[in-house]
Amino acid sequence: MANTTMTKKPVQITQVRNATLVVEYANTKFLIDPLFAAQGAFPGFAGSASSQLANPLVPLPIAQEQLIAVDAVIVTHLHEDHWDAAASAALPKDMPLFAQNEEDADKIRNEGFTDVRVLTQQSQFNGIGLCKTGGQHGTDATLDVIPLGEVCGVVFSHPQYATLYIAGDTIWNDHVQTAIDSHQPDAIVLNIGNAVFMGYDPIIMGLEDAVAVHRAAPNAILIASHMEAINHCILSRQTLYDYAKANGFDTRLLIPADGETVSV
Repeated sequence: MANTTMTKKPVQITQVRNATLVVEYANTKFLIDPLFAAQGAFPGFAGSASSQLANPLVPLPIAQEQLIAVDAVIVTHLHEDHWDAAASAALPKDMPLFAQNEEDADKIRNEGFTDVRVLTQQSQFNGIGLCKTGGQHGTDATLDVIPLGEVCGVVFSHPQYATLYIAGDTIWNDHVQTAIDSHQPDAIVLNIGNAVFMGYDPIIMGLEDAVAVHRAAPNAILIASHMEAINHCILSRQTLYDYAKANGFDTRLLIPADGETVSV
């Protein structure tokens, strides 16, 4: 696909599985939210949709050896489907790794990692800006009952490259609006599987959130992630595509298959 802006160099994003991505940005490779577990390795999340299904629902489409051949790792939060024991075991312990806060960083250091950095609004790596953005892992009402903790997103920036915003495990809210207004991203990765615990509002984005993001950033390319890999993610790729087409933003939306690389 062509650049979103003709004056900027493109960025490659590989949708691995669930929220796991490989981002190739300014000649640097980043691994995002690694989930390396074998298919069916851990139980479905109790109290959530289809909790009888074991996670992950699908196999890892890319060999671990290839996935760890990166320059740095970013972990947006420590839920098991974003940072698991298999990833911790496979990654080199001296790998530069960014965590959302000191609490998460300390937990990762306790797993033996020696170069754990805390992501801030002024972080940099290899001359690339890495700006931490806010998020909320569900509505206030949901979080009052299910304490899912802090989450974050990240914006990649460089004068010569398209600006990429990875929103992370958040619903549409003021945090996302602020990130869009502040950074004017050319591309936005949305964790959009519409994950639900029974009886509560979704804890990540779904169809209406996608429309809200598109309206806030009509010129940005949206990239769908966190779909069809974990038991409580009930939104399918096909349903998302059909909805985008019916609502007029299918030409601004990419829905990569697991293992597929897109360029923005």
